[in-house]
Amino acid sequence: MKKKPAVAVVGTFDSKGEEHVFLKDCIEKRGIPTLTVNVGTKKPSAIPADIDLFPALKRSLKGDSGNRDKAIETAIALAREVISDRYSRGEIAGMISAGGGTGTHLGTSIMRVLPLGVPKVMVSTVASRDMAKTVGTKDITMMHSVVDLLGVNSISGMILEKAAGAICGMVRSRWKSKAKKKRIALTFFGFITKGAEEIKRSLEGMGYEVIPFHANGTGGTAMEELASEGYFDGILDFAIHELADELMGGYCRGMGPQRLEPPPGRPVPRLVVPGGMDCAVLEFTRDTVPQEHKNRKLFFYDFRSAIRLNKKETLLLAGQLARKLKLDPAGVKVLIPKRGFSEADHVNGPLFDPAMNEVFVQELKKELNPLVDIREADLHINDAAFARLAAETMDAMIRQN
Repeated sequence: MKKKPAVAVVGTFDSKGEEHVFLKDCIEKRGIPTLTVNVGTKKPSAIPADIDLFPALKRSLKGDSGNRDKAIETAIALAREVISDRYSRGEIAGMISAGGGTGTHLGTSIMRVLPLGVPKVMVSTVASRDMAKTVGTKDITMMHSVVDLLGVNSISGMILEKAAGAICGMVRSRWKSKAKKKRIALTFFGFITKGAEEIKRSLEGMGYEVIPFHANGTGGTAMEELASEGYFDGILDFAIHELADELMGGYCRGMGPQRLEPPPGRPVPRLVVPGGMDCAVLEFTRDTVPQEHKNRKLFFYDFRSAIRLNKKETLLLAGQLARKLKLDPAGVKVLIPKRGFSEADHVNGPLFDPAMNEVFVQELKKELNPLVDIREADLHINDAAFARLAAETMDAMIRQN
């Protein structure tokens, strides 16, 4: 009889053994098997684990055992190999870990080897901090421990027990999408929501499933990763605003280097629209405008505001985009809305500047590989007619592919 897949309980058993054994017991009481993995780097675990990586870690480090950062990264590499192998054999249904700053780095770094949809729960003393780099593009559930983790007490035990209940509920979830349609990834952000909604309606009317991504740095990077894993039949890059915020240190910065590059080994057609390339979004209000931006065109949004890009910045961005799109000229098309790139970039809008948009378009044409098809439409990006045109172009690209 085939064994049920287990929840991997992975952690530093040399310092947090009691907490991880407690998680193991709570999970097993709910009828789900566990696989305990010690990734402690200081000493052998006093509490037996199903897989103790400390001996292998010691062999790998040889005489370099005093190098703490190297020990941690080696432990992560060893554990990722074990977890990946066990998962590929159908032996792992999810992973849970608990720890402080180092334990959180270890646990989440190991979890990232598991694909989308496999439950990942991290109980962390630092979960209330900025977890952008820790979670990255993965579906990791962070649970704040509230108290520090130094053994199991009436408060930490309550938190850990609920974390165990959470991952057991996730592992037992049985929902599966009934959709058997071709999937299109759609990037957008707040300033072009109206257009994105119309694109979604149009593509769904053609029989596609549309998977939206917030072009906020992480969202676009996550989309690229899933594209490389074969999730999409087409990419409609309606917002490439991340490029602008990356350049200006804006709110949606943080995109990965693979953004706008072709998925390795996978011919996925991509339609690119310069959504949001008129501006960068920065964190200031009408009452706190930085001195260096007071002479720019400004769009006050909420706690964020958009600044109109100048000529130098516009030329830089057009060049960057052209270099990205040169990597797959046959699989890319560009569609330009001549009447504006965002809701603030329209007639009487606070960022309206058609001459600057033309600078972007002409530089893009000059730098692009001639094989890249670039088309201009005398429409605004949020016009329903432009959305339908984008949807029809994407559909034609997928059919041709």
